[in-house]
Amino acid sequence: MTTPFNGRTADPLTASDQIRLAEWNRTEVELDSKKRVHDFFDEQVARLPEKTAIICRDQVLTYAGLRARADRLANRLRKLGVGPETIVAVSMERSIEMMVALLGVLKAGGAYLPLDPSFPRERVAFMMKDSEARVILMKGRLKDYPDPGDSGAIVVNLEEAAANEDVPEPTESFTSDTPASSLAYLMYTSGSTGTPKGVMVEHRNVVNLFAGMDRIIGSESGVWLAVTSISFDISVLELLWTLSRGFTIVLQTGKNGLAATGDYSIQSQIARHRVTHFQSTPTLARALMRFPETLSAMKLLKKLFIGGEALPLSLANQLGEQLSAETFNMYGPTETTVWSTTYRLERSGASVPIGRPIANTRIYILDEQGMRAPIGAVGELYIGGAGVTRGYWRRPDLTAERFIVNPFETERSEMMYRTGDLARYRDDGEIEFIGRSDQQVKIRGFRIELGEIETVLGAHPAVQEAVVVSYRDQADQQQLAAHVVLKHGLAVSQQELKIHARKKLPEYMIPASIKFLSALPLTPNGKIDRKALPAPRVSGTTESATGNRAGTELEGIIAALWQDSLGLDSVGLQVNFFDLGATSLSVAEVATSLRQKLKLEIPLTDFFAYPTITALAAHLSGHSRRRGDATDLSDRGAARRQALIARSRAAADSSADPTE
Repeated sequence: MTTPFNGRTADPLTASDQIRLAEWNRTEVELDSKKRVHDFFDEQVARLPEKTAIICRDQVLTYAGLRARADRLANRLRKLGVGPETIVAVSMERSIEMMVALLGVLKAGGAYLPLDPSFPRERVAFMMKDSEARVILMKGRLKDYPDPGDSGAIVVNLEEAAANEDVPEPTESFTSDTPASSLAYLMYTSGSTGTPKGVMVEHRNVVNLFAGMDRIIGSESGVWLAVTSISFDISVLELLWTLSRGFTIVLQTGKNGLAATGDYSIQSQIARHRVTHFQSTPTLARALMRFPETLSAMKLLKKLFIGGEALPLSLANQLGEQLSAETFNMYGPTETTVWSTTYRLERSGASVPIGRPIANTRIYILDEQGMRAPIGAVGELYIGGAGVTRGYWRRPDLTAERFIVNPFETERSEMMYRTGDLARYRDDGEIEFIGRSDQQVKIRGFRIELGEIETVLGAHPAVQEAVVVSYRDQADQQQLAAHVVLKHGLAVSQQELKIHARKKLPEYMIPASIKFLSALPLTPNGKIDRKALPAPRVSGTTESATGNRAGTELEGIIAALWQDSLGLDSVGLQVNFFDLGATSLSVAEVATSLRQKLKLEIPLTDFFAYPTITALAAHLSGHSRRRGDATDLSDRGAARRQALIARSRAAADSSADPTE
């Protein structure tokens, strides 16, 4: 696509189109220009001090209790020099302490930098050094967390601080002088140059998001089940808007928000706490809808918010047919503060638009010359208004490229963000998402620059060139596939390349498939011909074809479940589940099915500790014998395995969505 706005003249719009586009962008809502994010929380404390603010497993904290702990932390952070524009890293799983950390940083006047504890050490070290975070907040044993490197940040252990809360501390009150234009958080996203880039989000941007959600969700509070990592910006709605509006937040624990079993599963949490609101990516929603017990619990929801990825029509129709909750399709990049448009799903609709802009937000769909495209025409989507963030941390070049002065606003000076997404206005004013114009993709809700993965793979000494593409597997899940050309005379295995990539990339950025080519296909003008790359295919076998035939009934059961979940023809007994493309969601699916078949409580952690069929089967066999269960896990031969696989596939076919 050419650079926009070069040589632009008047928009080629009819008078009717101009009037309608102006009306669809009339979203003005008055905001208090001085309010910060935490001011809204303090208002709820004054109004509802004894109301439950946070539930995390068996821990409960009231609004007053949460503020008291956040104020103590804020006071401590101020003494460490934290103030406006100071970056404070927060690295911990969902917990009471995590919520104290977020509010404490904001109340001290600083900006929080979310670091998922599962991120590779090198990625964490880069973010710490690049952001110059002054403090890093952790919980529990520090050896369980990635090393912040040589950043020089002060480490504060909140678990130790909570244990010593009876020790008198200075309690003098302070009034933060943080202006609304100060940073609220610094959120890193994938970068095409091989390193993440930080998005600078101000308090006033978040306050505008709050106003936009008020108009969509309403003013009535409820109970919100929060499952999202704080490194994913949709957590801002789950954790901060909710507290600013008097909600009770139920924090889902476990890896990536999926609890192991029993009382803390998603369905149990929804039922026990009478959850009213839930936010999910399409990937997670599809996984949850597969299980009758989870589907039954989700029928209790009043409002459901789906976003982070394109919402497939088949899933939208399934949600509409099987749930009574008011369901919204949400859209927005991190650079414009979480959500920028919303659409209330219609039952059995013919398409799934991303809707209309939220409060104080304007949407422009422009052609290659930077002129507004006629209604119905496809163009690149630009976002203007109060949600547009400050830009990229220490990246003025990239900021200038993506954040552009809005030429369509003559009465006020504002910026607009160039999303790289293709879209079009429907005749009724709803916006349809078409796809990407560059190499960005969404995997399980996380925005990924394929170039970053290519750079990391290309840094391996044996790799000459690497190209990464996205595709949908047989289970209709978005996956990544790498095509690699090796240097002459050098060799490396798929497993070795994945180990290399995991040193720098989080798990959701590791390709499910790596295919070695003698050369990359080229177009006539010498560019890589991505369309001519071999079709990605995740192989279920190891590079050695030996040892792949299941010899016990239990191995056959586990193999059949993984084949069904990942859409594979076969699964090697010694192959790591995660090298086949398994994710925390597919692990949860297989674990649930396996529990039902074996009548055993199987923690999700077992799948990470025993990540092959052989290892898991041996572990579960021993567990079953110790418990004296009647389940027969003995050797029944390969013939039984084929029957199990056939029954599994027949059951899957009978329950499949016919629209997929």
